[in-house]
Amino acid sequence: MDKINYSKATYISALTVFSAIGAEIANDLGGWDAALVMLIRVIAIDFVLGIVIALVWHCSPKSKDGAFESSASLKGLFRKGAVLLIVYIAVQLDMLTHSNGYIRTAVILFFIANEGFSIIENLGIMGIPLPPVIKNAFSAIKKQSGSRNIKH
Repeated sequence: MDKINYSKATYISALTVFSAIGAEIANDLGGWDAALVMLIRVIAIDFVLGIVIALVWHCSPKSKDGAFESSASLKGLFRKGAVLLIVYIAVQLDMLTHSNGYIRTAVILFFIANEGFSIIENLGIMGIPLPPVIKNAFSAIKKQSGSRNIKH
């Protein structure tokens, strides 16, 4: 019985640690809001689609023969992490300049648009047609990321 209680306590302790780390990361990235959630979702979708294209379609532009390469995947993961690092820097710049989240929002919108265009390209490689409204939405987001009229 003690083994079960020890396992349960270890599990709860691990969850607590991971929750605390996750909360700190979300706080460092300016808070867990709709913009950050969307950014993380498009990052994840683009990453998974890149792997699928390499594994199934063998059309990855990241490798010589288009097939899956773990080193290309690892580089992609580091690039995605760098995007979050840039969001962190934007949050710090917002605090420094008292710009009330303007820089963070612009950076997040920029990267949502970039990842969105990459998703569109990947879906095109897969032969999936997309309605123009989705392509236009990512164009509008990219345009808004450079605008001074971003509402936070």
